[in-house]
Amino acid sequence: MEVKIGVQNVAREITFESNASSDELTQAVTAALEGGSVLRLSDEKGRQVIVAAGAIGYVQLGESDKRGVGFGTL
Repeated sequence: MEVKIGVQNVAREITFESNASSDELTQAVTAALEGGSVLRLSDEKGRQVIVAAGAIGYVQLGESDKRGVGFGTL
């Protein structure tokens, strides 16, 4: 699942792939925003992404679009 996090007062968004389901990610974002703490997610390689809940502008969840490589994908 592709995750994009927009941070307030920062021009670039945080983008990464996660193995978590949409429901798991939604629950984590909701809990962070309601609790006012931090949003802690991990990407598909096990790295941690930590963002202060008060600085989150938006979170966009979507299916990852894996593009094929080579001539057979035309």
